[in-house]
Amino acid sequence: MPDSSHISRPAPLAPRELVATWAKIVAWLAAAKLVSLVEPTGLLGANLAGVAAFLFIALPDARLRARGEGWDAYGLAWEGWRDPRTWRAWGRGAGSALAVAAVVFPVFAAGFAAYAALLPELPPAVARLLAPYAGAPRLAFRLPEGLPVLAVVQLLVVALPEELFYRGFVQTAWARAAPSRGVTVLGARLGAGFLWTQVLFAAGHLVVLQPWRLGTFFPGLLFGWLRERTGGLAAPIVLHALSNLFIATLEASFYR
Repeated sequence: MPDSSHISRPAPLAPRELVATWAKIVAWLAAAKLVSLVEPTGLLGANLAGVAAFLFIALPDARLRARGEGWDAYGLAWEGWRDPRTWRAWGRGAGSALAVAAVVFPVFAAGFAAYAALLPELPPAVARLLAPYAGAPRLAFRLPEGLPVLAVVQLLVVALPEELFYRGFVQTAWARAAPSRGVTVLGARLGAGFLWTQVLFAAGHLVVLQPWRLGTFFPGLLFGWLRERTGGLAAPIVLHALSNLFIATLEASFYR
């Protein structure tokens, strides 16, 4: 029986390769956004999220295949639809995501309410840089329109591709490039490139030129921490989707 310790493994991806892959995705997204402005049918503009999802999966997947690796080495738990190990892993991840949400969401809701109250007091030009909201908030609990479809889209088209790329591909590979570096925060070992991963995550949102989108850096920290704390991507994927749905609910409750 061969000694598995002598099986050659691909060298870790260099940080510059990870940033180059990110830059390609952003460039393609920016190009798609520009084309959508003149494309007469409106189909491209209506499906830019799908374009982004494809790029976030296809480009790193090509790199991994060329290296003889699979997504399982980057945190994705998937043994097949019928394998109970798949559902156990996703169940544990969902449980971890819900536990974090139970702690973080009430604090975020209070902060959102305070922020919404502050915005009308700021000069309009400043307020537009800080948030997409206009007018004074009026709290009345409402769910966002089309919630079931929105939930599926947020999970499969937004959270899954973005977490595969940022917390799976970039964060994992960057940490492996310098395994001796890192710090432990609340039980999670945050390796090299942890902060840079979240910077790229936030900067990638500037494909739509709205400065307030840089605020995604902060939930990125939470998603990245949860990826390391749980050892997989199920928890950050679920928390990412829940976070987007929670924000949509707050927006519907304060501004509609």
